Amino acid sequence: MDAPEQPQIYLVTPPSIDLDVFPDRLAQVLDGAEIACIRLALAGTNEDSVARAADTLREVAHARDVAIVIADHLLMAQRLGLDGVHLSDASRSVRAARKELGADAIVGSFCGTSRHDGMTAGEAGADYVAFGPVTGSALGDGSVAETELFEWWSQMIEIPVVAEGGLTEEVVRTLAPHTDFFGIGTEIWSADNPLAALSRLTGAMG
Repeated sequence: MDAPEQPQIYLVTPPSIDLDVFPDRLAQVLDGAEIACIRLALAGTNEDSVARAADTLREVAHARDVAIVIADHLLMAQRLGLDGVHLSDASRSVRAARKELGADAIVGSFCGTSRHDGMTAGEAGADYVAFGPVTGSALGDGSVAETELFEWWSQMIEIPVVAEGGLTEEVVRTLAPHTDFFGIGTEIWSADNPLAALSRLTGAMG
């Protein structure tokens, strides 16, 4: 994923999806907005259900020329014809993933709030680094990726950066000059009209 001139949208699936409903909701968003990439981020490790979801959503994404990566299931990415992997263990698995998937695959790394982990992931071959949450969240230890982190990264590091976790219109407005991608998931999927919810967020980019 190359760094865009203005932030692009990186869609993150809900942790649990209904395959009778969600593919159509995803297609509606892809047809109504410009999406750079999709992350299949299912909770749970049941390989059959993850594989079924990956097969279905890959068809929706690739029919629209949108890349799709999977969270952490490195071997599945290869087996299911996905475009890459999003690693959630900071920088630890990046080198192995790059070696396994090859130069053309997308390899991303979630690094929480750690500038050091981000730089290490970049040196190991990550295509992008994600920081978050960007607002207070009940998840994790309560730490937040501050605006200063994104400002510093965008000035000093060439590797694209993703802001994710607790995005609001106000935060989008603040971070838009300093991030390459917004990772948007739960912020829109809980809405009756995900595309409208996404439009409200992207409208805050200015």
